[in-house]
Amino acid sequence: MKSWKDVLIQPQTTILEAMKIIDATTMQFAAVVDDNMFLLGTVTDGDIRRGILKGLPLESAISKVMNRSPFCEREGKKIVYYKKKMRERKLKQLPILSSDSILRGILFSDELELAIKKNNKVILMVGGLGTRLRPLTDTIPKPMLNVGNKPILETIIESFKNYGFMNFVLSVNYKKEMIMDYFQDGTHLGVKIEYIEETKRLGTAGALSLLSEKPTEPFFVMNGDLLTKINFEQLLDFHNETNSVATMCVREYKYQIPYGVIETDNDQLLSIVEKPVHKSFVNAGIYVLNPAALDHVPNNEFHDMPELYKKLMNEKENVSAFPLREYWLDIGRLDDYEKANGDYKETFYD
Repeated sequence: MKSWKDVLIQPQTTILEAMKIIDATTMQFAAVVDDNMFLLGTVTDGDIRRGILKGLPLESAISKVMNRSPFCEREGKKIVYYKKKMRERKLKQLPILSSDSILRGILFSDELELAIKKNNKVILMVGGLGTRLRPLTDTIPKPMLNVGNKPILETIIESFKNYGFMNFVLSVNYKKEMIMDYFQDGTHLGVKIEYIEETKRLGTAGALSLLSEKPTEPFFVMNGDLLTKINFEQLLDFHNETNSVATMCVREYKYQIPYGVIETDNDQLLSIVEKPVHKSFVNAGIYVLNPAALDHVPNNEFHDMPELYKKLMNEKENVSAFPLREYWLDIGRLDDYEKANGDYKETFYD
């Protein structure tokens, strides 16, 4: 879809329908209008995810999450003026209105500009023993296990590359030679790869203390045993929009209590709910950190990412959660590995 009219929706459109429209275009945006093309609001992926965090059902009207006061410009000005405003405000979309607020068009940042290679580093934690996948990991590190026709780690790198992220750091330990021999400096994949070599277990945050240079921009940290179809550009945009020091990807986890749950008031029985299903958000193992977060990581000591986040929260830093709604699978056990191979062709094969 390339026409701005492809991203028009009405206020009664459900969040789920809006998600499909946003995901189906390269614009990552929708404009909410009434029958007379009066602009009521705009919706981005971040708006939808904030609604999900608040517990809104996907069947809710998009009007519940839309931005009712988006930045707009009036028609009739020179294109150079609009471009200047978009650069100043770092906008990817700019609605153009008539004098009576009728939507006349939407300007989008040049698609070529959006595709420019990004400097943000991607740090992948690939040094684990993979004990739960034995005997498969007795002779090969878990990130090198094939899912489909290539190693898990190669699929992860290609997923980031699809969104313009080209600079990778692999934190290696167990059977590191196999990983380093296969990926080398990344040239054959069209990316740049460096390595952190752990001589002892440092955890997902402790390994960051071994970086040769402190990043100058927000950077990703991700476990090297995950398969996901997350839009990493949307994740970075969300992190920047929320002015967060650290953003953690979370996913909804459902669990059922296998008994009737009782509510009482002293000795009075009030209710019985049979085998209720509860929902919680859990850590998905994907993070975005500002360089300042590294100041809280102890040097060359074991430190897991949840510990770092707790420390940041205790110090009243701005820490946010990014809810995943895309495919996600932690390949931690043999049945997960079998599922990943079953899912691969449908989910990852282009």
